[in-house]
Amino acid sequence: MELESPQKEIYGKEQHSALKAQRLAQEIAFGPVVFQVSRLMIKFGIFQMLDDHKEGYTLDEIADKARLSLYGAKVLLESSLTIGTVLLKDNKFVLAKAGWFLLNDKMARVNMDFNHDVNYQGLFYLEDAIRNGKPEGLKTLGNWPTIYEGLSTLPEPAKTSWFAFDHFYSDNSFEEALQIVFASNPRKILDIGGNTGRWATQCVRYNPDVQVTIMDLPQQIEMMKQQTKGLEGADRIDSHCGNLLDPNTPIPQGYNAIWMSQFLDCFSEEEATSILSRAAKAMSKDSRLFIMETFWDRQRFETASYCLAQISLYFTVMANGNSKMYYSGDLIHCIEQAGLKVHKFHDNIGLGHSIVEVII
Repeated sequence: MELESPQKEIYGKEQHSALKAQRLAQEIAFGPVVFQVSRLMIKFGIFQMLDDHKEGYTLDEIADKARLSLYGAKVLLESSLTIGTVLLKDNKFVLAKAGWFLLNDKMARVNMDFNHDVNYQGLFYLEDAIRNGKPEGLKTLGNWPTIYEGLSTLPEPAKTSWFAFDHFYSDNSFEEALQIVFASNPRKILDIGGNTGRWATQCVRYNPDVQVTIMDLPQQIEMMKQQTKGLEGADRIDSHCGNLLDPNTPIPQGYNAIWMSQFLDCFSEEEATSILSRAAKAMSKDSRLFIMETFWDRQRFETASYCLAQISLYFTVMANGNSKMYYSGDLIHCIEQAGLKVHKFHDNIGLGHSIVEVII
């Protein structure tokens, strides 16, 4: 595995002194406690009250305002103080920078809800998932072979948090992505793995002449129809049911552009290569395949690389047991094995997405 800057410099040398490394080791050991305490500091409104009142509050005042026992407030605040999300000044607790980000950074909130509502209980089975190559934690949500069959019927609040997570990352990329895809003025677009139809809806609004066909599982197609019903341009959104995990499922021909957004990371490299091979058969020399993914090794900021590498474990234990957030070199290999060529990489789109423009 070869990394480019800045990841090469960051991950190629020790970043911590011995003292900081020792602290990090304990933060890891107590990670579940840190997560739940911080989540409750948001849920109970303590971070918000400290953000609203910069002068801070005493322990008694916080307990009263949050309607908690003195004991409950004390254990949460003492933990948060040592975590670094609050500070203690003149016998009053005030919000620290990390607490502010947990409260106000939408990405942090989306990630926290996703991890608590979707992943937290299932992560107990991560070892089994790695050993067996199956999403062993998925049983905490329902009885499906992969999470994708169950998306339309996920229990709450997991369903809301899953879609909020998925839409947060993709929606922030749509504006730039539309310009890239429509640069070649496609008239017919095949959206593979179109989910609830958010991208297709953007396309038909962006261009009044384009026709979009969404290819997905039957239950996803039904959910898409419900979500797009009555929306502007919905009459130009069509559907095609198919399970691309089945290597005998073909990809329909006759499209100027094929779009895969946050799709191939739902499959193993072998499965992705199979899907790409079938895409190659559906393409002509004038068509383009656009693959939008968040590659952990092509991020501008190390924090993004960190988040993406951790999100990979959701695929391991909850989604399907054999996929991950891609290292870009691995996906390039899949593309080339499928008989396709990378025409261009479009990086730094939205919140860390890249679009791989592929030709035959």
